[in-house]
Parts: sequence; structure tokens; C-alpha cells
Amino acid sequence: MKKTVLLFAGLMAAGFIARAQDEESPLLISGSVDAYYKYDLSDYRAENGTSNIQTAFANEQNSISLGMVDLALSKQAGKASFVGEVSFGPRGQGQSLVNAAGEYGDESANSFHIQNLYVSYAFTEQFSMTAGFMGTFIGYEVISPKGNFNYSTSRLFSYGPFQNAGIKANYAFSEKVGLMVGLFNDWNLYQDFNGVSDFGAQLSVAPLEGWNAYINFITGSPSGTEIDLTTAYQVTNALKIGLNAADFSAPDDAGGFQGGALYAQYGLSEVFALGARGEIFQFKDTADPDNPGMQIEGNRYFSFTLSGNVKAGPLTLIPEVRFDSSSADEFMDSDMNFTGQASQFVLAAVYAF
Repeated sequence: MKKTVLLFAGLMAAGFIARAQDEESPLLISGSVDAYYKYDLSDYRAENGTSNIQTAFANEQNSISLGMVDLALSKQAGKASFVGEVSFGPRGQGQSLVNAAGEYGDESANSFHIQNLYVSYAFTEQFSMTAGFMGTFIGYEVISPKGNFNYSTSRLFSYGPFQNAGIKANYAFSEKVGLMVGLFNDWNLYQDFNGVSDFGAQLSVAPLEGWNAYINFITGSPSGTEIDLTTAYQVTNALKIGLNAADFSAPDDAGGFQGGALYAQYGLSEVFALGARGEIFQFKDTADPDNPGMQIEGNRYFSFTLSGNVKAGPLTLIPEVRFDSSSADEFMDSDMNFTGQASQFVLAAVYAF
């Protein structure tokens, strides 16, 4: 593994021998600001202020709540470029395993989080390398709300990696086929105390105009192994179809998950679009520590989310309803009894710049 890391570093350093002749691009600033209101239709509210459907974001019950301020800087000078992106607020910082202060699982230590911090160098038009801390290449949805049609997130997104720190190489065989391979830290970690241990790869294909597909793979210890398919097809100017399917296995037969999500979005006008997401998600069975040879059955979920996007220039309002069901009675109903069904309404505002 050490020799491989040194080889990657050597390839990246070799590109700086020749000076780039292209002019520098201006410093680009982009990002978003978002806030939301959520109401669980059972009126259930836990002691910590959250409600029934627990996914990556938008969990606070009957509250006008913060998303995040997301600020990204990028610049290209010749063949070299960088991206630095930081967020302030619970959507960015609160869901990371390790926050920017380096403290594991402590969401109260600070309110900011590094989303991206990496440099890239294009050796040729086909071959480039990137090193640093990057939003994950796994999955369909992303952390920034301006990159998603729905405001609440899928369970596939919530349980997969959010970010990967490492070094990767990209090669475009043609306009329709590309390959990425890389070495990474454990999921979501700025610093890997076990040493660089994960290997990841992505095969990208574009069979038709408007259709892109990605086959993703990441494996390592103690993170586990995930295989992921992400594809989207812009059928017409108004209609877009997407699919995400994934299988994750934890190390030492400690379970995992598998599932799929189907997306459909249709633009009814220049200012209004309607989108639906249907998802099936299941935790894998795990060994029962109290009964050797026995298995604990993993919960199964079905989720349906219907979202609108109402645009007013850079501002998007997202009214959304979501219905979830579980194979186990883990939700609470209006009488505070356990049930297998839950539903919620969300109204979010996202300003992108």
C-alpha cells in the first residue's frame, strides 16, 4: 500500500515540471443558503426535538430550522485547479462522523464543516489527478440542497459515505467512457488513524445524449464494501428519470444494507416542477450476540416522497410530503403508540448563488 501511495504522489508531482501556458481563470464563488419547516403528521416530538422519519437532514419537528450556509471557492490556473468549500450550520456539520474540530460524534463543538478541500492537475485532456477531501462519488444525492430535487434525503444517501479523503486518478477513454481509481481514508475522515486503507473506483458511461451512468465501488477496513449504481436520463427538456441502487456489507459479517431509489421529475413550466422518489431499503441480518447461530432480522423500509420546486430566480421553494413504512413498529402515532407508518410535510427554501 505504501508503494502505491508513493506512486500516486509521484505521478501528481511529475506534472508540475512543465509550466502551464494557459491564462488564469478568475476566482469563482458559489454556494447556497437554506432553511426549512417540518411537521410530522402524528405530532410526535422526541425529547431532542426530532420526529419519526430520521434521515440525514431535516429532522426537527414543528420548527423553523436551519439548513446551512454553503460557500465554495474555486480557481484554475493553467492545468492546476483547486476547490475549497465550507458550510456553516447543522446540515453540513451535524451529520459528519468527524467534525472540523476533529472530535468524533460531537455535533455541539462547532457549527462549521469542510465539504471539499482538494487540488487537481490535468496532465492531458484525458488524464488528471485529484488529492484532498472530496464529496463522495457514491450515490445519487449530495449534501448541498441545491444539488437535490427533494429536500429530505433517501436512506441510501443517509447510510452511505458523505465524503472521501484521498488521491484519485481520472482517465477519459472517450467522450462516452471514463474511469476513476483512487486510494482513500475511511469514510468521512480527514485523517485516517489506521492508515490509508480504502480502494475506490468509478466507471462512467454516457450511452446516449442526456444519459449518464456510474458504477461505483469502494472497499476497505474498517469501512466495509459498497457497490453502487447511479444513473440519470434527461428524456426530454421537461422529463428526467434517475435510479440509485446500492449494496453495502460491513466487515466481519456485521450486517450492512441494500436498496434502490427511483426518481422522476417533470417541469410543468419555467417556474414549477414536480418530482417523486420511491425507495426500498433494507438492513441486512446480523448475528445475535445472545444466541449463537441465530440471526437478527434487519428492518425493511418503503418510502415515497413527492416534492415541488417553485423557482423565483435563484430562490427555490420546496413543498414536500413524505410517507414511510417499516417492517418493525418503530414510529410513534398520534396516541403515542408504536406503529409501522409515518408521514411528514416539509416546506424548504433554498437560495443558490
